[in-house]
Amino acid sequence: MSEFDRWEARFKEPGYHFGTEPNAFLKSKAHLLKSGQKALSIADGEGRNGVFLASAGLDVLAIDFSPSALKKAQALAKDRGVALRTELADLETWTWPDAAYDVVVGIFFQFLVPASRTRVFANIKRALKPGGLVLIEGYGLKQLEYKTGGPGVADQLYTRSMLQEAFGDFASVEITEYDAALSEGDRHVGMSALVDLVGRK
Repeated sequence: MSEFDRWEARFKEPGYHFGTEPNAFLKSKAHLLKSGQKALSIADGEGRNGVFLASAGLDVLAIDFSPSALKKAQALAKDRGVALRTELADLETWTWPDAAYDVVVGIFFQFLVPASRTRVFANIKRALKPGGLVLIEGYGLKQLEYKTGGPGVADQLYTRSMLQEAFGDFASVEITEYDAALSEGDRHVGMSALVDLVGRK
């Protein structure tokens, strides 16, 4: 089964597999967001994070390669009374814009092999305006022990050095590695090894 088929089958199932509330890390950084900013939420899935950004007054484009996920995202946005633009897009083939966004958010997009991830990281940087904010959360290597979510493949997990290498040329970079219990839908539940990045271009 291809990666697309796997995710599309998952998102076709009823319910919101990662819940309808925003990712805890993203929510904790709400003070860095400003109403009216242009935001891009990549691999946004069923829309919980894109809808949160829209609820904070941002102009949000949420992209994902699953039509079923984006349909749920639009339903969630309607339910919450916010406008959310969505676009069907594969991160590896999407035409990334230059310096178009004030904020780029990437939460648990760890389906990419290392070469593809390197290209996507570079495109995230390209899409940010000067002074723009990037917020990324993913699983660290210890997640292989916890097995509470994520790809279960070491080279698709994050390390401090990997993120430092990718975003170290930013004006500021804060990388935090820690363990915490997640409760995000029925897919991200239990003690987890997390790696967060807050970067300013």
